[in-house]
This record gives sequence, structure tokens and C-alpha cells, in this order.
Amino acid sequence: MFDIGASELLVIIIVAVVVIGPKDLPLAMRTAGRWIGKMRRVSAHFRSGIDTMVREAELEEMEKKWKAQNEEIMRRSAALTEAEAGAPVMTGPPPAAPPAGETSAEPVAQLPLPEPEPKGPASV
Repeated sequence: MFDIGASELLVIIIVAVVVIGPKDLPLAMRTAGRWIGKMRRVSAHFRSGIDTMVREAELEEMEKKWKAQNEEIMRRSAALTEAEAGAPVMTGPPPAAPPAGETSAEPVAQLPLPEPEPKGPASV
């Protein structure tokens, strides 16, 4: 922001010592430091407020997109429900059958269940 070089800073210090005096210079530096701190806090507060407003605007925009997508999904779902309730509607070609000799899934082996063990004395 401020491009102050070493030579310029030296000139400012010399002028400050001559004008303010070496006795009051620490008090003046402390006061300047407080003012700089206040300016930084105000600047940070302002910047965070701007960032919050930007985030809220982006959030509102995303909510609008989500609402539009949700409405589209609900419309499609209602159309599918109506189509299922009425006569079957076939759109497009029928599904293709797998080639002969190929299966789409492997059969699942059925394992026998173990018989429960009798509890207590066995009656004959």
C-alpha cells in the first residue's frame, strides 16, 4: 500500500525527532501505533462484512439453482408416477437381450442351514 523505503523512513524519523523531540517521541509512537491498530481493525471488520455479503449472495444463487433442479426432479417424478398408474407407455426400442450363452450375473450358491441343537435333557 505505502511504498516507503529505508531512506524515506530515516528522513521521517529525523523530522519526528526534531519536531517532537526525543523526550516525547515514545508517547507519540505509542499514539501512532494505537491509531494504526484501530485502522487495521476497522479495515478487517469491513473486509469480513464484504466477504459475508458475497458468501450470502453466492448461497442465495445456489439455493435458486437447487430449487429449480428440485422442481424439475419433482416434475419428472410426477410424470413417471402418472405413466405407471395409467396404461404402460413404451418409449424407445425394447431392451436388448444378452447374447446366447452369456449370463448377466452368476448364480448364488444356497448353503443349507444348520439344524438347531436340542437344549436340556433329551426325551426319548
